[in-house]
Amino acid sequence: MKNGIGRAIGRREFLKASAAAGVAAFAMPAVKAFAAGGGVNFQTWSAAVDLVKSHAAAFEQATGLTVEYANSPWAQYRDAMVTKFVGAAPMDVMWVSDAWLPEWAEAGWISPIDEYESLMAYNSDAEAFCTDSMTYNGRQYGLTYYTDFMGFLYDADKLQEAGFSAPPSSWDEVVEQSLVMKEKGISDFPMMLAMAKESWLIEFMSAMVFSQGGRFTDDNGDSVMQDEKLGAQAALRWIVDAVNKHKIVSPGCVETGELSGLKAFASGNHAFALLPKYRLAMLNDPAQSQIAGRAKQALMPMGADGSHATVGWMRFHGMSAQAAADKARADNAAKLIEWFGGKSNGAYTFQKLLFLDIGAGFGVKPLFEDPAIREKYNSYADVEVIQQQQALARKKDVVTPWFGDWSETNGAAWQSAILGNISPADALRKSGEEWDELKSES
Repeated sequence: MKNGIGRAIGRREFLKASAAAGVAAFAMPAVKAFAAGGGVNFQTWSAAVDLVKSHAAAFEQATGLTVEYANSPWAQYRDAMVTKFVGAAPMDVMWVSDAWLPEWAEAGWISPIDEYESLMAYNSDAEAFCTDSMTYNGRQYGLTYYTDFMGFLYDADKLQEAGFSAPPSSWDEVVEQSLVMKEKGISDFPMMLAMAKESWLIEFMSAMVFSQGGRFTDDNGDSVMQDEKLGAQAALRWIVDAVNKHKIVSPGCVETGELSGLKAFASGNHAFALLPKYRLAMLNDPAQSQIAGRAKQALMPMGADGSHATVGWMRFHGMSAQAAADKARADNAAKLIEWFGGKSNGAYTFQKLLFLDIGAGFGVKPLFEDPAIREKYNSYADVEVIQQQQALARKKDVVTPWFGDWSETNGAAWQSAILGNISPADALRKSGEEWDELKSES
């Protein structure tokens, strides 16, 4: 379900894709645009297709409007949308990843929805980081329908075997408990971190940095990652020491991706792990996991100057600039956005059904009080811990048009520090300089 940060691309790749899309659009036959007031064109990726169709049919019945629904696989969705945008194919409402917002907004492909008071009214129910993640340059671009966050998970049996009655609440305690487990032969590397250069890496980094009280960038988007007190040094130093000094994290973490780390944790090789919260369902499924019934979630450990904060990600319903340019089309699009991202018939129907159908997390707080949702969450996790942790999630502070280019340098720098080839301070100084240079060129 990662549709996590998605495929965050660099400016060069973005421009290349846009150019290719322009060529494709030039060759496309003319497409008759939707008549104003006649319906809504709705584009998604291929998730919960039957549920989307059913909810769209209910919208048609309730409003008398027609929904033209189309979807494509997640792996091809972004490129397909670029082609449609550039080719001016008819689009009104579409699913958007928080990772794409700056690029799509800068390109003028999507428009803010904050002029609709009916939509903005839902912000009071939404998690703060969701609203933040849909906001770019002070404007809000959609309503959320899916969210999740990076969780701190543990194997309750290993904790008990080591003699601990509660999971660690700080990163210092993670070290202390891990060292006891190593000494007792419970696990060679009690803490699992996946630090391979893949799309998940920024979530792992951000969770560590935020919980240590640090940031990658400030409110102006300038780098602070290299700042000894405000930045990411405490997080990177903890990882470096965990690998090289305490030896509680495998040096192979730099080659471990999220999926392989998940499998290792599910096999009982570790006591603790950073993993997306939704993985708890798989980890507590006896058909898929050797630690079923033992995988628990605790709040993200705190750093000395930090908190239980973690990083979250989300997806939202956005409105095309094409629709926004026509008042009638925009009004219809806003109705569909509300039906899917807000309430339909007085309830957050779509987000509830999506969770019950495929386990996709929701971004509106009232659903935590729904008995059916609580029952399902509690079948494999602790809904109270999930609710507490989600309230402490924060948006990634590096989602920009140049994120992809910077990510290459940053990932290499963190890995180099973990391998002992460069100090954490020098690694983050390099990352910060690259960030500021790319920002100045944008």
